[in-house]
Amino acid sequence: MLEKLFEIKQHNTSVRRELVAGLTNFMTISYIIFVQPSFLSAAGMNPGAVMVATCVSSAIATFAMAFLTNYPVVLAPGMGLNAYFAFEICGSSGLPWQEALGIVFIAGLLFLILSFVGIREAIMNALPTSLQNAIAIGIGLFIAFIGLQMSGIITKDPATFITRGELDSKHILLSLFGIAVILGLIARKVKGAILFGILIAAAANLIFGFVSYEGIAALPPDPTPTLFKLRFPNIFAKLELIPVLFVFFAIDMFDSIGTLTAIGYRAQLMEEGKLAKARRALMVDAASTVGGACLGTSTVTCYIESATGIAEGGRTGLTAVFTGIFMLLALFFIPLIKVIGGGYPINPIIAPALIVVGGLMLRNITQIDWEDITESIPAFLTMLMMPLSFSITDGIGFGIISLAFLKLVTGRSKEIHPIIYYFALFFVACYIGGL
Repeated sequence: MLEKLFEIKQHNTSVRRELVAGLTNFMTISYIIFVQPSFLSAAGMNPGAVMVATCVSSAIATFAMAFLTNYPVVLAPGMGLNAYFAFEICGSSGLPWQEALGIVFIAGLLFLILSFVGIREAIMNALPTSLQNAIAIGIGLFIAFIGLQMSGIITKDPATFITRGELDSKHILLSLFGIAVILGLIARKVKGAILFGILIAAAANLIFGFVSYEGIAALPPDPTPTLFKLRFPNIFAKLELIPVLFVFFAIDMFDSIGTLTAIGYRAQLMEEGKLAKARRALMVDAASTVGGACLGTSTVTCYIESATGIAEGGRTGLTAVFTGIFMLLALFFIPLIKVIGGGYPINPIIAPALIVVGGLMLRNITQIDWEDITESIPAFLTMLMMPLSFSITDGIGFGIISLAFLKLVTGRSKEIHPIIYYFALFFVACYIGGL
């Protein structure tokens, strides 16, 4: 049955490998189980209910991705958009969280319509090969940068913006230990190297008392305080909400396109520069946002951390199925999961995996034509802007704008799809408008 559903042999993998990949994915994204309630509680939402909504929406979305596309892609409430939801929309703007969920629902519905008619897929397929590879590399740098921040190796500095942390601090030493373990195991070609690295770092975390043990199991929280509590604001009466809807729309669209492109290259799912089941994948992403809003959480989207499972050999939807199962089981083992995913923004257990996987994603850099300035500069800006702006969308935006400009001024405008020019104007308008 598993072979028929997921074509395991055809993808040169095994059930064990997919299980290890799924568990690795789960451990890498487990921080969202605790971060999402923390963020959304600032908007007045019940943290226990948000935790349930986070796990359930992630599991359902990930199952849908598995069975409809057979891709090893994990979905969960997106970082960044949850902060925008809680602190900007509900905090600064004072919008009730119920109406903010209504806006997320409407944005998800728009994503779904555009995905159904193929517009999002057309955008994804219109990206030239150099930019697609740059997106994959940029996301690798982004993942590594997140890991460096989560480890404490890179920290804030008032003069230089970022700087090196104190390398003799406990959490950095634990992170460096985790990196050494994972790299050593990978160098020795040990299967499940990243998973073992996470588990060994978690054990060290407990042994040296960096985190307290609070037990193994507990009953899940009550989901009803946020379940189907969304309300639809009158956008036409409150015109200031239209830019809010637009922000949710734009960020989720380009984040999901960028993430799926990067994962497609990392998992060798691209066929002639295209993701064969891109439309289905994008529809799942869009529908997941709609479902998440109903359950009581902000935008649910594809996670770049899916690359950790792919690095462990995950190649099919079975990886996603296992991750989804672990997300549901997590509701009953919150005290235990907290040992691994509880720390944020500092988490020396997950950080080493992100740093190593980010490095592994840079191999596509040889696929970029560095001799052609109309290809190399847009690729460079895409790779650079993703980690520095902390945004996949901004990386794609700078890449598309520079690509369109350079092709035009060199008289080579016909080398790229016309839709690139439309979206170059789209991004220029966004930046001029302050979005």
